Amino acid sequence: MLGKVALEEAFALPRMQEKTRWWASLFAVNPDKHAHEMTDITNTRIAYMDKHGVGYTLLSYTAPGVQDIWDSKEAQAFAVEINDYIAGAIKDHPDRFGALATLSMHDPAEAAAELRRCVTQLGFKGALVNDTQRAGADGDDMVFYDGPEWDVFWSTVTELDVPFYLHPRNPTGTIHDKLWAKRKWLIGPPLSFAQGVSLHLLGMVTNGVFDRHPKLQIIIGHLGEHIPFDLWRINHWFEDVKKPLGLDCKKTIREYFAQNIWITTSGHFSTPTLEYCITELGGADRILFSIDYPFESFGDACDWYDGVTLKNAEDVRKIGKDNAKKLFKLGAFKDSA
Repeated sequence: MLGKVALEEAFALPRMQEKTRWWASLFAVNPDKHAHEMTDITNTRIAYMDKHGVGYTLLSYTAPGVQDIWDSKEAQAFAVEINDYIAGAIKDHPDRFGALATLSMHDPAEAAAELRRCVTQLGFKGALVNDTQRAGADGDDMVFYDGPEWDVFWSTVTELDVPFYLHPRNPTGTIHDKLWAKRKWLIGPPLSFAQGVSLHLLGMVTNGVFDRHPKLQIIIGHLGEHIPFDLWRINHWFEDVKKPLGLDCKKTIREYFAQNIWITTSGHFSTPTLEYCITELGGADRILFSIDYPFESFGDACDWYDGVTLKNAEDVRKIGKDNAKKLFKLGAFKDSA
């Protein structure tokens, strides 16, 4: 399939090359290759895109990124640097690349102002944030965005009419030491990423974020971070147990997935799982193709997706590019038609 749109695709600042390589040494078989691909914005990436039929890529800063910085001033300065850098790096390729804003999430009003700048002045298509923001004197606090103090931020997201991608990051501080340090091989895609994002997203549901901001659009990757596989059980307990006990979110979990939540194929290239998600979510209208490059390869993602056959043939094109074109209001790009 030509003209696929990919939207969970990471980059890092070139000046962070050594740190990127060190970080890659913790999980990548070839850290040098990973670090090169992470910091090469256009040359290597465009070659992969052309080879594998990806017409357009939305770039976002790699995890843990700004969410790993607990000093608020340092985090804000780093976010602005990243956004200015990527805007300049892709400006000569408007038909191949867009960007998702990097945000410091220490202060709701400050995050809202930077998102507004990125969308209205730099032309970004939305934002991607790496789960909770580290905070506190020693970085051991976690800032969630599901309380009413974040309404000013979510109001800005809906006013700008852009989506917000809630992306995983690694566990840190006391959480890491108590839960994950002795189980380190479960950190990341095997378990911790899905656990973190699921907690945060369901917190947004149960704490009324989508009720207060009914037009808000949130994206989560990796075919839903395990949540689609528990929808029946979540719905049963919310509707039959938790609401009689006081849970006051206005809709069912399935309605939030139908109206506010999107999932992507990033890093999860399984046709039976994709078919299950289509069935469980009531169709393909809120599923988006993605790769998770350079953590995953273009070849694994695209060779898989180009061979996918679904009961409804139109769903392949929807997931591959049409849903993303609509959600992000994309103009013409390579092979978009």
